[in-house]
Amino acid sequence: MGGRDRENHPFARIAGSECGEVMDRLVELMARLRGPDGCPWDRAQNYDTMKALMLEEAYEVIDALNQRDFAGLEDELGDLLFQVIFYSRLAEEEGRFTLADVMERLYSKLVRRHPHVFGENKARNAEEALKSWNAVKEQERGRAEPQNADGVASQAQRGAAGESEQESLLDGIAETLPSTLVAHELGVRAAEAGFDWPRAASVLDKVEEELAELRQELRSAEQDELRGQASVRVEEELGDLLFSLSQLARHLGTDPESCLRRGNQQFRGRFRALERELGRRGRRWGDCDLEELEAAWNDAKAAERQRVSSGAAK
Repeated sequence: MGGRDRENHPFARIAGSECGEVMDRLVELMARLRGPDGCPWDRAQNYDTMKALMLEEAYEVIDALNQRDFAGLEDELGDLLFQVIFYSRLAEEEGRFTLADVMERLYSKLVRRHPHVFGENKARNAEEALKSWNAVKEQERGRAEPQNADGVASQAQRGAAGESEQESLLDGIAETLPSTLVAHELGVRAAEAGFDWPRAASVLDKVEEELAELRQELRSAEQDELRGQASVRVEEELGDLLFSLSQLARHLGTDPESCLRRGNQQFRGRFRALERELGRRGRRWGDCDLEELEAAWNDAKAAERQRVSSGAAK
């Protein structure tokens, strides 16, 4: 969609001019920071040095969402936007693209992938909308001919030309993603092809099946005097169990990374409560056996549930 077509599209007039004005100021600010008289730290950064910060900001957005900390979310989204502006500035300095190009491409992609909104065939529910979206994505994958920075055809192209293995629906999943999110995306891609469990209960049955297989493998490992070490087979079965759990998360409308991060936060909070409980009892870690620690842990959990129930009742 060209600039003139975009301006004439009714959707383009929904956003007010204030957003564009602020974005212009941010672009100018980024140019100043990267300029000759700008910030030495900003000027020293490159594509690679900013990657860890990009990941950190993305995870901090997730943390704010999990906590429903909307003041924090506003702040973290700004930090994440800064990363987008920074990378766009790096590319602009090399004559590759600008932030405006990024936004134009995003705009065009959203319109293109919503034919059920901007076209004649309307979606009656979320399921039909998702099918429409996935159909467009599949068409885009078929037309795409990705190349690397030197213009060399990608492995997928070489595969199509007979130089490597054939293309797969699973191609294109970023290897740098956390394994939990890779598992989630693998399940999404397989589901798009119709290879999926019909409902969450079916996935739960699979989880129980994988758990039973892991138990069996652990028994075999103990018999082989491998106790305390993860044999290859134990690792494989544990991987199958974790993969199945990630698909259960997907069927329940969430993702395994968010679930695990929430679980980590919950464990951290309960562990700190356990430490406070031990302090209240005048006990130290070295004074307690496992039975006493478990009792204190359960007391901390019970107190947490009581706080949650009291908060919900208000």
